[in-house]
Amino acid sequence: MGKTSNIQTVLILGASNKPHRYALKALQLLKRHGHRIIPVHPKLTEIEGIKVNNTLEEITESVDTLSLYIGAQRSQSLIKDIVKLKPGRVIFNPGTESELLEQALEDAGISYEHDCTLIMLETGSF
Repeated sequence: MGKTSNIQTVLILGASNKPHRYALKALQLLKRHGHRIIPVHPKLTEIEGIKVNNTLEEITESVDTLSLYIGAQRSQSLIKDIVKLKPGRVIFNPGTESELLEQALEDAGISYEHDCTLIMLETGSF
């Protein structure tokens, strides 16, 4: 029996349909683990049969984890939207670190961690 009690709604900010991207690998692994996935990308409409939201404003449900796959330069303009979304936590995957976003999350009382969604899923620490 799997970890069905730990099923989460996971938003992938910077989702991708490109096979070499870690964001796609994370989506596939999250799906395999049974999590509900909300991909966000400004131009795509679907990834592997999952509807893609083009903006954070489109998200109306609560988000347990926001997994970040965009760099600090791109996330800067989304800080207010991320804070407004109030995810349970934010995972800064390698290369996505942002002091401005981290400070905004701290100010809003939103927890975050520097980790790798893929490794967390593989090791059972997600």
